[in-house]
Amino acid sequence: MPFAAIRGASALVDEIELEAHLASLLRLENIGLLLGAGASVAAGGLTMIALWAEFVRAWPQEAAWMVEHGFIDAEAATPPTPAIPNIEHLIDSLEIALSDWTRQMSKFEENPIDYAPGEQELEQNLVGLKAAKAALFRTVVSAALLRQEWWLSSSGVEADDAALASQRTILQKLVSARQPGQASPWVFTTNYDLAIEWAAESIDLQVSNGFLGVHTRRFSPQSFDLGFRNTQARGEARFGVYNIYLAKLHGSLTWKQENGQVFEVAAPLAHQRITTFMDERDGSELGLMVMPRAAKYMDTIGYVLGELFRRFAEFMSKPQSCLILCGYGFGDEHINRLIRSALLNPTLQLVIYSSGFNGDPTDANLPPALRKLLSLKNPRITVVGGGSAHAYIDSLARHLPDPLIYDEDMRKFEKALREDERDSQNASLAQDALP
Repeated sequence: MPFAAIRGASALVDEIELEAHLASLLRLENIGLLLGAGASVAAGGLTMIALWAEFVRAWPQEAAWMVEHGFIDAEAATPPTPAIPNIEHLIDSLEIALSDWTRQMSKFEENPIDYAPGEQELEQNLVGLKAAKAALFRTVVSAALLRQEWWLSSSGVEADDAALASQRTILQKLVSARQPGQASPWVFTTNYDLAIEWAAESIDLQVSNGFLGVHTRRFSPQSFDLGFRNTQARGEARFGVYNIYLAKLHGSLTWKQENGQVFEVAAPLAHQRITTFMDERDGSELGLMVMPRAAKYMDTIGYVLGELFRRFAEFMSKPQSCLILCGYGFGDEHINRLIRSALLNPTLQLVIYSSGFNGDPTDANLPPALRKLLSLKNPRITVVGGGSAHAYIDSLARHLPDPLIYDEDMRKFEKALREDERDSQNASLAQDALP
């Protein structure tokens, strides 16, 4: 698919024009990323379409049980390219059925004399339902593991690991483009994986993710109000940026809840918990993670996640801010509402990388929330598409300007402006000197 990009109602001619636009946006006071599942594909993650296909392949009996009991259509359980259902509604249906069937079973247990012929069938259905729900949750977690060796390595991810090259490039470009006195970049993500943390650690970039502590890392939101500086630096270098802020809006594989508090554990220890979770078959959930279901809005208003969403909304309300979306499929309505509301900020700029965008703002195949944004024809909204060659995270890494080259070009531009201004003044003085 050829390159396609649009800003407001005007199409961008080519990638050069897009890169120039991004270069100007990086000069704004506040820069942030919103990353979805598509941003981790190169590192081994799965999109929702690929995740469902993996579920059908790895758990055929559970998929067949869902078909038999009317939770999904037969087409949704037919490999290798099953029709993807609405996974959020599916999980909601499973949980409603689980609650209802459990209530019915409790009646049988309370009144064993009132034996009903359907009791044994109901018990079997409960076993099948719990197995199907557990299999689906384990597929979601498995998709976020990325690579097993990264979890077990005592030295972390190597700096030359190609799987995280795009993440490293983006972080380096965003940090290097910050000017003296400007805030560190924000990274907001709906992913549970550790792609951003591992990429930042591989280049010795500090990550402020809301947790404080050395051996016991407890969620302390005030840490988002702190920064790093180089005490040895002089001049403008004292105001350089040495960290990023990371807000994982739907939780993380390394978070756990205990005694009313939320802690972050080291990757090897978290991997042990994940392994135990993957071996269970009771449909339980892992740590603090918001599973893909329609009720997830309620899951994100409590402590920790509610604070992270507040920071997300606060970022978009700040003057001179730019939010770049990549790999986000607009499937989270609670996030979509925040983005639409944030457009009331007249200085907010949005740049959206969407692999499904072909240049037509009215394309029915686009997510409804994205079509609504395109229909505004707002010059502060830029959408980049053109398929995998132009709209994935590697494209964003390529399109973001190299700060050093950009600064050199700016110096040339400013020099040219000064020369033009001096020439104009000289011409004006010469005109005034005429008799």
